[in-house]
Amino acid sequence: MKEAIVSITDLCTSFDGFVVHDHVNLEILKGEVFAIAGSSGCGKSTLLREIIMLQKPDSGSIRVFGREITGLSEEEALDLRKRWGMMFERSALFSSLNVLENVGLPLREHTMLSRDLVDEIASIKIALAGLPESARTKYPDELSGGMRKRAALARALALDPELLFLDEPTAGLDPLSASGFDELVLHLKQSLPLTMVIVTHDLDLLWHVADRVAFMGGGHVLGVGTMQELSKSEDPLIREYFYGPRGRAAREQASK
Repeated sequence: MKEAIVSITDLCTSFDGFVVHDHVNLEILKGEVFAIAGSSGCGKSTLLREIIMLQKPDSGSIRVFGREITGLSEEEALDLRKRWGMMFERSALFSSLNVLENVGLPLREHTMLSRDLVDEIASIKIALAGLPESARTKYPDELSGGMRKRAALARALALDPELLFLDEPTAGLDPLSASGFDELVLHLKQSLPLTMVIVTHDLDLLWHVADRVAFMGGGHVLGVGTMQELSKSEDPLIREYFYGPRGRAAREQASK
């Protein structure tokens, strides 16, 4: 049995009386690509923010790397955050910094490495994310949407994390760029000792990349399993998701 990197038990969250999570339970295992899916407003992004300690749940337990994260001090939280990388949906790159500076920022903040070594490591991460060398000196507003996503991914990899979070990594990308990002995630999965957690509604990404998927709806986890397993679910919300026009197209493409 693989080790659980993230364990969530009886998690409850509500906003102004609206229940977002109603006793949610999940385990994310070491080395897997785990996706959290569901329709808009189902609580998947809120769950991600709670795991990375940007938001506190009302009650329940979240353990990451075996440590309970609810109630940690800022110093204790920082030690854990150094062990994971986060790629935000809208990239969250600093507009006043070029790509090399953006990617090197975590290294400058959390290590005592020389500037030359920081730049060297940042360049390696930029190449790993599939960006050309010429992108290093460009600023975020000079990049396409797909290139910004890759730059944000390179920054998330800067500290060699054990755990990588990707929030809607293909949102807003054209089909070709989205497909290229899918291939990049597969390459990282095969080449790095990473556990990846992806929040997405992209069915192509789910079919091609995820080892297991948690489908959320109505404040609950409605199902957890492979895409093949979930596609056979009798739950009406899951069936609607899988058997709508986009769901059928993604499933047919994945079977080719």
